[in-house]
Amino acid sequence: MKFGKRIKEQIQESLPEWRDKFLRYKELKNLISSPDPAEFIFIGLLNAEIDKFNAFFVEQEEDFIIHRKELQYRIQRLVEKCGDNDDETFREEIDDIRKDIVNFHGEMVLLVNYSNINYTGLAKILKKYDKRRGGALRSPFIQKVLHQPFFKHILDL
Repeated sequence: MKFGKRIKEQIQESLPEWRDKFLRYKELKNLISSPDPAEFIFIGLLNAEIDKFNAFFVEQEEDFIIHRKELQYRIQRLVEKCGDNDDETFREEIDDIRKDIVNFHGEMVLLVNYSNINYTGLAKILKKYDKRRGGALRSPFIQKVLHQPFFKHILDL
């Protein structure tokens, strides 16, 4: 399957509020294919995309930190009062926390996938640009991306 179709499917399968946060692969590909694309326009769009990824990723990461602290607090509170509740209430609270942890993990997996698909898209579009235009943008841009929050911080999640 071609990458353009793969990213399109990934976007459609993602959360609706995330859909405009993915790489505009088709737009970048069209820029490469145009008769006389200005390199500065292509680079400008790439930089804008990286900024978009970082802003979204950092926002999600902050939400995850808050959510994780809330889950830890709920667990701590439950442990402290476990002797005060009847078994049924305790089990219900544990089940609620378990469900929230599973959902939280799912959201984290989605963010990892988001970062991976965007990184792959950047690498592919840069390779395509270098091949068609005879440029050498790929290596410096990939080095830049490796130090961006949307790529680098994924290991911290």
